Amino acid sequence: MKKLLYISLAAITFTACQPEFNDPVNEQDFYTNGDADFSNYVSVGNSLTAGFADNALYLKAQQNSYPAIMAGQFGLAGGGDFIQPLVDGNLGGLLNGGQIISGTRLVLQIDAEGNRAPVSLEGTPTTDITNHLDGPFNNMGIPGAKSFHLLAPGYGNIAGVENRNANPYFVRIASSTDATVIGDAVAQDPTFFSLWIGSNDILSYASQGGDGEDQTGNTDPTTYGYNDITDPNVFASVYNEELKALTSTGAKGVVANVPEVTSIAYFTTVPYNAIPLDTQTAEALNQAYAPYNAGLQQVQAIGLITAEEAAQRTIQFSAGQNPVVLLDEDLTDLTTVNPALTNMRQATEEDLIPLPVSSVLGTLADPDNPQSVIGVGVPLNDAQVLTITEQTHVSTAQTAYNTTIKALADQYDLAFVDVNAILKQLANGGVPFDGGTITADFGTGGAFSLDGVHLTQRGYAVVANAFIDAINKKYNATVPKVNPGNYPTIFVK
Repeated sequence: MKKLLYISLAAITFTACQPEFNDPVNEQDFYTNGDADFSNYVSVGNSLTAGFADNALYLKAQQNSYPAIMAGQFGLAGGGDFIQPLVDGNLGGLLNGGQIISGTRLVLQIDAEGNRAPVSLEGTPTTDITNHLDGPFNNMGIPGAKSFHLLAPGYGNIAGVENRNANPYFVRIASSTDATVIGDAVAQDPTFFSLWIGSNDILSYASQGGDGEDQTGNTDPTTYGYNDITDPNVFASVYNEELKALTSTGAKGVVANVPEVTSIAYFTTVPYNAIPLDTQTAEALNQAYAPYNAGLQQVQAIGLITAEEAAQRTIQFSAGQNPVVLLDEDLTDLTTVNPALTNMRQATEEDLIPLPVSSVLGTLADPDNPQSVIGVGVPLNDAQVLTITEQTHVSTAQTAYNTTIKALADQYDLAFVDVNAILKQLANGGVPFDGGTITADFGTGGAFSLDGVHLTQRGYAVVANAFIDAINKKYNATVPKVNPGNYPTIFVK
């Protein structure tokens, strides 16, 4: 069986042009700031705010982060300078005292047979977190940050990086070892701010196939694991504290909600039925799984599982595209009765397979065993699939977070951006622009970078326009939008 490549694309359009703002009028006084003051704009958030793309933070993407795009447009309506903590060049990656702690960025490689797959650029990163940058910085987007991290003292202390008690990106720019992200943002006395935080509070759990805990009911985030879901009450409390701090000097601002995981390419690219089989191979596999299926019928006959669960767990292949085989911890444990009856089943349309899994589907778990085909003879493990039960944990938390964000936006009288709706639109038909349509289709749609989670520079331009729309509406401003078509998407090696 052939290895299933990371992506298989019929046609891709690449662009490496430098962005040009879509400004039909270039007169400073033509646009107005309305009731807002853009003279000192500070953005706060996570990797989506920093301009992270293609699994790395690199210079071009930073320069076209959504806050940087907005700040460029604010400049036409009284906005001031927008300083970002730029990294060294476009290779991406981080060092800690010369040791690599984060890899280089992804680009698309096309082999001699025309197969396309993301690969990391060769080379050693040159951005070292021990080379501290003196701020202040208007872009306070910290890749990897969860909601409660923004209020955590010591989040920029290099001593805590190894055990994940600190963030290497904040280490580069923190004003002191006990500083907080929000504290450093507020210390700049912003006249206007943006806050987009919360994705990582569910994404780390989702991206690892639910390999974490739903901490709903646990209000002590110091006890959370890295991949755990943040308790909605914790989220509400810290989000309120963050807005209280950001508005304490009279600044106006804009906030955005959290998108659903089913709207991002990381979870929608790999189909549940990703295994192509011919008739002969399918029949051979059915014979191999016959004892397993017979065992299910036996335990059903004595009442250990229902007929419905027996059917759910039955493994059956046919010629054509077939659902992958996976392990599901929610199934009844039958191994105490029969060690061969592991918690296997085949995927359904409701299961989400994370994008990186496509690089191992169809390969051999054991090179010396031709029967050890991953996804066929060897099931995907729990961390390689986000099941419907795990999706429910994610969506319940996300809904609660978004309810909080909208309520607090109203309470603090701030502009609100429904990014969740925008990403749904990208996933369902796309967002038109002058020159085409941008969609969430991985590799070809233009919205998502090669990590499947973060946006391309063109995708960030779409988000920037949504922020500008919300700001203009709330504050009676006339800040112009940009043409997303002037921004690059993915890059080919």
